[in-house]
Amino acid sequence: MNAAYPFTAVVGMDDLKLALLLNAVSPRVGGVLVRGEKGTAKSTIVRALAAQLPAVDTVPGCRFACDPTAPDPSCPDGPHVVGGPSARRAASLVELPVGASEDRLAGSLDVERALTEGVKAFEPGLLAAAHRGVLYVDEVNLLHDHLVDLLLDAAALGTCYVERESVSVRHAARFLLVGTMNPEEGELRPQLLDRFGLMVEVRASREPRERAEVVRRRLAFEADPAAFAARWSAEEAALADRIAAARERLGGVRLPDERLEQIAGVCAGFEVDGLRADLVTANAALAHAAWHGRDEVTSEDVRAAARLALPHRRRRDPFDAPGLDESLLDELLNSASPDEDPPPDGGGGDPPGGGGEPSPGDGGSEAPAEQPGGNERAGGGERVAGVAAPHAVPLLEVPGVGDGVAGRRSRSRTERGRVTGSRRPAGRIHDPHVVATLLAAAPHQGFRGRSGPGLLLHADDLREAVREGREGNLVLFVVDASGSMAARRRMTTVKTAVLSLLLDAYQRRDKIGLITFRGRTAEVVLPPTSSVEAGAARLRTLPTGGRTPLAAGLVRAAEVLRTERLRDPSRRPLLVVVTDGRATADGDVPRAAGLLAGTAGVVVDCEDGPVRLGLAGRLAAQLGARLVPLSDLDGIVREHRKAA
Repeated sequence: MNAAYPFTAVVGMDDLKLALLLNAVSPRVGGVLVRGEKGTAKSTIVRALAAQLPAVDTVPGCRFACDPTAPDPSCPDGPHVVGGPSARRAASLVELPVGASEDRLAGSLDVERALTEGVKAFEPGLLAAAHRGVLYVDEVNLLHDHLVDLLLDAAALGTCYVERESVSVRHAARFLLVGTMNPEEGELRPQLLDRFGLMVEVRASREPRERAEVVRRRLAFEADPAAFAARWSAEEAALADRIAAARERLGGVRLPDERLEQIAGVCAGFEVDGLRADLVTANAALAHAAWHGRDEVTSEDVRAAARLALPHRRRRDPFDAPGLDESLLDELLNSASPDEDPPPDGGGGDPPGGGGEPSPGDGGSEAPAEQPGGNERAGGGERVAGVAAPHAVPLLEVPGVGDGVAGRRSRSRTERGRVTGSRRPAGRIHDPHVVATLLAAAPHQGFRGRSGPGLLLHADDLREAVREGREGNLVLFVVDASGSMAARRRMTTVKTAVLSLLLDAYQRRDKIGLITFRGRTAEVVLPPTSSVEAGAARLRTLPTGGRTPLAAGLVRAAEVLRTERLRDPSRRPLLVVVTDGRATADGDVPRAAGLLAGTAGVVVDCEDGPVRLGLAGRLAAQLGARLVPLSDLDGIVREHRKAA
């Protein structure tokens, strides 16, 4: 077996180490979400921690890792005798792949045996395998929403429930949940962010010496993993002993009322929603006190816990960057406990091993809101229009029924949703349609020699349900940033509308792209991505001015869509062109529009004033797209709501 990279050999990332260790001491903390750029050793440190967790005693032969001293009374492999034989094994590390199905995660019944033989055979999933260990989800933001919901429910309850056609299975599922994500690839919904106990933002050190030490240790490990691990064996053993000792001490740590009121004051001061933040901070403070060998929670423990539990809970909308204003944190701690000063240096204490890299996610106070209607000169005659607060927009969807990834925009055949029919399964059946199966078997009973009550089923009779739900799409914005759009501060209204559409795309789990055209060319400002934050940032700094190369914008859109069809063929595109229709080379527009034939589209008409040329309407006809006047957007929203 290959040696794992030692946890204590990881350089820097002190906040991430501390967050993982607090969860190792107390699973009640609720897991860790690690946000960071690629190549920051997120996966390495998670795997390294799993190797340091204390070994567990299990019931021999139990597929659900039951503890022989307190076995799960509902274990599908039970019942087990309390105090019976035991087998010792290392704590498990289970990795959940992005493409996993619900059956793979929670477990599944053998539907064919259940229908044809009447046998209730259950196959455990990854949640059972992770019980009493670590469940690691890389790129958790790319998982389907229903899988994330199931995963976080199991983590919160410590129990996995599987329901399949009147058969119910329940088993224990208590694990340390760690999710990692790259924000550039998209965000989690705020409701799901809140379900992770702690959050840490990581990035590579900008200090040359520290970066050199990271590379030096990594090269040494790759050259001889066993020798490198042996060099750190003493530190690793000390870490494992300290985790075990902190677990033993945790039950005796006291949380005084004044510290509990301090926690409540801090959470209220940051205006976080609900009470989960208070509970997580309290559990993290208890674990922090146990980690440092204390029998009572102090203000230092509260501060260390709050720095990790609150950054992702104080976001007011998807465009807010996560972070925590530490000066406000100190002020709240002081006001709640005037007789005890919080430590000035972060109060977290250094976990074993690593340098002293400061946490990049700690100082992220909110940026001031942009003033609507304000224009700033960008140089060269260009201007940057301000942006107002986003507002509701009507539902824009792709016609027909797709087969794309789960989302909330267009109609689609999905794994979840309302049943619209049945079909023969292409492989193993996961979602049986019982009525259709029985109807398929009924006409053949005479030929099969069935004389008694009931039906005799064959495998060929099996039918699976066809469900219809909603899918996420690729919403490609093509925005006119020419000089004509800057007239009468029109660009502020345009930017606000596009920002509102971006927010709508985020809420509907779409992929987005942004193309702008002005001067002589069109530019892909934001290649298709799931990161709505990146799109909002590009939009806010978008300058306007120059000519209107509309045809170039359409040609560039066709190129982007052609590439995306190869990369992500199941995600249907929706083209949103925002323009007043004026074009520098008007004769080239019909040919460019022809390149987008068959693509669902919307043209947002930005023309205003008493005299209108109707050029955007002509463009919509050439594209076969829906025309939405910018000035009537609010009215369309009201009509859409009334119709709904």
